[in-house]
Amino acid sequence: PAPAPAPAPAPEMELGDTQIQAEIDRLRLLFHKNVLVSFTPTTIQKNDWFTLARQQISHSGYTLQTPQTVVIVDRNPKVQRACVVIIQPDEKNWSIIGCTRISTGTIGRKHHYITPVGIFANTADRLGYRAQGTKNENGIMGNGIKGMRVWDFGWQVAEKGWLASREQGPIRLEMHATDPVFLERQLGHMASAGCIRIPASLNIFIDQNGLLDAEYERKAQTDKRFRALLRPDRTPSILAGTTVIVVDSAAAATKPAPYTASPNLVSTKISSSPIH
Repeated sequence: PAPAPAPAPAPEMELGDTQIQAEIDRLRLLFHKNVLVSFTPTTIQKNDWFTLARQQISHSGYTLQTPQTVVIVDRNPKVQRACVVIIQPDEKNWSIIGCTRISTGTIGRKHHYITPVGIFANTADRLGYRAQGTKNENGIMGNGIKGMRVWDFGWQVAEKGWLASREQGPIRLEMHATDPVFLERQLGHMASAGCIRIPASLNIFIDQNGLLDAEYERKAQTDKRFRALLRPDRTPSILAGTTVIVVDSAAAATKPAPYTASPNLVSTKISSSPIH
């Protein structure tokens, strides 16, 4: 496991409620305009995801001091959804920007891992990359078309989905787009080798608004590698964060875990070859 990253950098000045709400409204408008496979969760789904995410936060070292964006991923085989969420130190005041279909690691196929649950941060300790748009021997662009962003969450430990024993092993956990012709239509079902597959429209939305790039923006001020990776046409959100939280609502339904509220929410112990 990697060491816990620092909390997402705070803005230069404290944000007021009006500024926060205005940015939430802006991001919601952009999401529903541009993310083509969005859907509206039920109140029960929303509450379940928030409760599970808070449990992950409570059990980790991640400390939230300012409002910021996270992506909550539900790996439940019957759900396979992700939501962009603004979380705040006030645990009751979380806001969904939008939700969409995704794919996580599948079972029964050799060398396919079950995407691990936990909190995973896009820290400046690792430099992500962009898809080259190259095809494999089957004509598949595993990371999507050229230019799609790949967020690298480092080495993690995951269960081997092809073994009944669920023996664990290391994978390089990433979040990325997928082949727009052959694989994007499969989103909403378990399909990946362990990484988190997202639609290209969500990839662009997160990338253009720098929603997981709070540390990268800070690093880009002194490191040209990070400047080169970030989009030149981006509009970094004042609510940018660093974090993806993977939960499993199926496991929670069969084995409920207690939730203890914490006065400080979100830095984390990162518990992942690239797996697609």
